[in-house]
Amino acid sequence: MRRVYPFTAIVDQDLMRRALVLNAVYPQIGGVLIRGERGTAKSTAARALAALLPEITVVADCPFSCDPDQPATWCTSCRERAAAGEELPRATRRTPFVDLPVSATEDRVVGTLDIEKAIQEGVRHFEPGVLAAANRGILYVDEVNLLDDHVVDILLDAAAMGVNVVEREGISFSHPARFILVGTMNPEEGDLRPQLLDRFALCVDIHGVRDPDLRILIIERNLAFETDPEGFYAEWEPREKALSRQIVKARDRLSQVRYTQADLAVIARLTAELGVDGHRPDLVILKTARANAAFEGRTRITDQDILLAAQLALPHRLKRHPLQPAEVSLEDLGERLEEARASVTMEEESQQEVGEAAEGGKKKR
Repeated sequence: MRRVYPFTAIVDQDLMRRALVLNAVYPQIGGVLIRGERGTAKSTAARALAALLPEITVVADCPFSCDPDQPATWCTSCRERAAAGEELPRATRRTPFVDLPVSATEDRVVGTLDIEKAIQEGVRHFEPGVLAAANRGILYVDEVNLLDDHVVDILLDAAAMGVNVVEREGISFSHPARFILVGTMNPEEGDLRPQLLDRFALCVDIHGVRDPDLRILIIERNLAFETDPEGFYAEWEPREKALSRQIVKARDRLSQVRYTQADLAVIARLTAELGVDGHRPDLVILKTARANAAFEGRTRITDQDILLAAQLALPHRLKRHPLQPAEVSLEDLGERLEEARASVTMEEESQQEVGEAAEGGKKKR
């Protein structure tokens, strides 16, 4: 097996790595778009993430990697086989990593139904596409801004719904399409339409490392990997395994992570004051904050979790005027968050005082 560059050996780019890891912890976050100049480890990080993820249990002969323990998510074939009394065989596979070419067509992405075979032989035959191959894994789209908008729409719809349904001439077939969508792009080659940009849950803008010492470190590590991939991986393997275990534990802990009504109020106030359209950002911030708390070993979200989530979920959704800066600073988001928390706390204290006064009036009567 050809080694990929270790995820933990990537120098700097902490925000990008955290965004990818949080999607691995909680795939329902909705994927990440990484924007940056060429040669900033965008594709390296996406490929390295797949190597960190644990093996998955699948229906052995299912081309869609259906989870035998989740019958509600099975493809049409697995459901029909189970209904006929067949015991579905089990196996384990590596987490898939699927690279979508820029030239991909709609049929290549969603798969095709063989109508001729259905008419002539009465047999429903479905030829799986990219969405089938990526189920329960990572779907990587380099230069996503150069893809046909219609294809990007299909990818984002499947990522949001977790299922791919293909219908032709009254014949339909469905299969699970739950994957971590990772898109990368160089803004110099054109941007995504705002409608598509908003559909990516998280977005990270990255730049080349400016510190000379870190640039030297990048050169040294890359040369060491090119010279001896196995030896380089062996050196980083303990850190890779430790991070992999941390992701698995975070997945198990995620359901235990709690939040309060005050946390929801803070998130809602923050997005409202920033003039963010729709409600998707609020949900993304909450999911990302929960994933970060789980990853850091906690069962309660904090303002730091919300701040990190906002940093990843909001910048690409903010409305800008021509003279506004290209990025929202972490300090600005932090100040907004503090103001939102203070306002929510004041409202809670005011409501408590009103409640206590009302209770006191009842007792006097």
